[in-house]
Parts: sequence; C-alpha cells; structure tokens
Amino acid sequence: MTQIVVDASVVVKWVLPHLDDEEDTKQALDLLAAVKAGRVTLIQPPHWLAEVAAVLVRLAPESVQDDLRDLYAMAIPVADEPEVYWRACELAQSLHHHLFDTLYHAVALVMPDTLLVTADDRYERKARGDGSIVLLKVMPPV
Repeated sequence: MTQIVVDASVVVKWVLPHLDDEEDTKQALDLLAAVKAGRVTLIQPPHWLAEVAAVLVRLAPESVQDDLRDLYAMAIPVADEPEVYWRACELAQSLHHHLFDTLYHAVALVMPDTLLVTADDRYERKARGDGSIVLLKVMPPV
C-alpha cells in the first residue's frame, strides 16, 4: 500500500471537480478513488483542513460546510511530530517558500515511505531535489 500526503491543490480538485480552470482533475479523482478503495493511505500535516477551508470558503461558500464535513469524516491521520515542523522550517528557509506549503512536504520527508502529491508546479520545481514529491499530472496510476 502507498502512503501519500496531498496538498490543498489536490484536495480542492476532489471537492470542486467542476471548476473550469482546474487542470488534472481526472488524476485527482483517480487518486481519491484509490484512497477510497484502500490502495492508498493518506497522512496530512496539522493545518491541511484549515488551508482547504480557506480556499473553499472563497470558491464555494454555499457548500463549504458540507464539503468540510465530508473531508473531516474521512478521518485522515495527521502527522504533528516536532520533526515535521523542524523539517518544514528547514525547507521554508532553504527554498524561500511559505511554511504552509513546506509542511506538506515535510510530512512526506519525515514519514517512512511517504510521497507528497501536488498540483503546484512552482513548489515542485523548487523542491524536487529534496525528494519524496511528485506532480499530480505525472503521478503513475495507483
């Protein structure tokens, strides 16, 4: 079984697949299906639901409560060990990038056999040298 971290760029595609400007929605929904089928397990940083809520309240305020309820019901484990925060701070400094983005990556780097899946091309380009990261659009099927 594969363990992954998905950042907000992927989760938003799960919740709002109908948005016209969202690319790679099919890949995101395939990944969600793999999670639901038990072929993939998720683990997330502590702030993931708050970050997704911030996006959803802006893009879909009429359904944000139901959407968050559905995401919360998935009971996704959270990695909040101090090592996750320390690694995220190191990444934020070395990559000159926002800590909220590096927290997702830090989980993948700290947890054994874990991969960050992101649709954020900019972050992936900056962080690929640190490993444990893949772009949603090039992720092999799971």
